[in-house]
Amino acid sequence: MRKRSLGLAAYSVIALVFLLVPIVYTIAFSFNDSKASNTLWEGFTLRHWANVCSAGNICEALGNSIFIGVASTLIATVLGTALAIAIARYSFKYRASVNLLLFLPMATPEVVLGAGLAAFFFNAGFTSGFVTTIIAHVMFCLSFVVVTVKARVQTLDPVLEEAGRDLYANPNQVFWKITFPLLVPGIVSAALLSFALSFDDFIITYFNSGSVPTFPKFIYVAALRAVPAEANVIASAVFLLAIVAVLTTQIVGAVRRRRLA
Repeated sequence: MRKRSLGLAAYSVIALVFLLVPIVYTIAFSFNDSKASNTLWEGFTLRHWANVCSAGNICEALGNSIFIGVASTLIATVLGTALAIAIARYSFKYRASVNLLLFLPMATPEVVLGAGLAAFFFNAGFTSGFVTTIIAHVMFCLSFVVVTVKARVQTLDPVLEEAGRDLYANPNQVFWKITFPLLVPGIVSAALLSFALSFDDFIITYFNSGSVPTFPKFIYVAALRAVPAEANVIASAVFLLAIVAVLTTQIVGAVRRRRLA
C-alpha cells in the first residue's frame, strides 16, 4: 500500500512538472535579453515588457484576436443559452436530431470544419475577413456553450420557479428574477470557455480569416524563425490574468459562503 502511494505521488509530481515546464519556460523567456532569436538565454531584461508592441504587428494581431473572441463569445453565448434552455425544458419536433447535431462540430476535426467553412464562404461569395472568422468561431463555440449551459439548466430545482408563479409573477419576471440568476454561473463558465477557444484557435482561423492577422497566426509565422520575447510577454500576461481571475473567484466564493454560514 505504501509503495502504491509513493508511486502515485511520484506520478503526480512528474505529470505536474510536465504540465508546468512550458509555462515556466514561456514566463522565463519573456525576460530574455534576446535580439533576433529567443531560443537561448542571453540575460535578464524588462525591455520586452516595457515595449511589448515592438515586434512587428503583434499588438494588432492581439487586438484582432480579442475583438474576434469577444464578438463570437457574445453571439455564441446568447444563442447557445437560448438553445440550451429550449432543449432542456421544452419538447418539440426534431429535438433529438438537434441535440445530436450540436455535437458534430465538437467531434469534427478542425481541419475538416475549417476547410468546409472556407469552401462554403467562397461559394456564397463572402470575402474572408472579420465577418467570416466570427461566423466560423460562433459555429464551433456554440456547441460548447449549449453543453455547458444545458448541464446547468438540468440541475435547477423547478420548485423555485413554481414558487415564483404561485406569488403571481408573470413568465418574464420568473425568468429574469429566478431562472436567469441561477443560470449565471453556467453562462459565465460557457462564455469564458468560448472566449478561450476562440482566442486560441488557429486552424479554423487560418482557413477563414484571409489577410486579417491574429495572435495564433502571428505565433505560427514567428515560430518559423523564433518566437519573439514579446509573444512570451503576452502569453505570460494572459496566464497571470487567468490565475488572478480564478483566485478572485475562489476568494469571493469563500467569503460569500462564510457570510451565508
